[in-house]
Amino acid sequence: MGSSVFRYAEKSIHQALVQKLARSISTLHAARLLMENGFVQEQAALQRILDELNEDITFLAFGVIYGDVTPLHQTYLDAFFEDEFDADTALASTQKRPMIPRRKIHAYLARIDSGSLDSSTAVELSRTVSKTYSGYVHAASPQIMDMYGGSPPRFHVQGMRGTPRHHEHRADLWNYFYRGILSFGFVAKAFGDEMLFDSIHNFSHKFTRLSGKNYESNEWDEP
Repeated sequence: MGSSVFRYAEKSIHQALVQKLARSISTLHAARLLMENGFVQEQAALQRILDELNEDITFLAFGVIYGDVTPLHQTYLDAFFEDEFDADTALASTQKRPMIPRRKIHAYLARIDSGSLDSSTAVELSRTVSKTYSGYVHAASPQIMDMYGGSPPRFHVQGMRGTPRHHEHRADLWNYFYRGILSFGFVAKAFGDEMLFDSIHNFSHKFTRLSGKNYESNEWDEP
């Protein structure tokens, strides 16, 4: 007898946002633990997951915020809530979850929030960032060679604490925590909670002061 599982009955866009935020928090904690122990290749692979989580959250939240929930949103939600298997055993399952092309989500976000960039440039930037971190997910040779170094040169297979690569990835992780804050702000606005949105907005300024970073303030422009 299998164990019981929880599922949302309504399968709404707001329920998807809550789930995506929960996974984002968990992944940020995992990335921080990997970074602290010098496993920067694995940290970068999780950052690729965080890229998609933040894109998904922004894609869904903007649909609500701008009153622009499209057929693409519904297709995304249908795929998101679909169970992996529809039979007692995985081999007998006929379920095939459709994959929403990432380029379509990039194009939607570029159209809604391209700022000073034209849509094609914004899409290309998203594609480039995605491709860079995909090298860590798929263990491409250039990314693996980042593990090689020292005197004598060797592969650092027990973490890279104290190396230049460790310092670089430590600095990079701040960006993902900041983007996580933005995602929380977008979701608060999608839920219509302006008080919470303002609180998160204020916290983002405190975060930038404490981290010593100079993030662009136009991320928070009102819709």
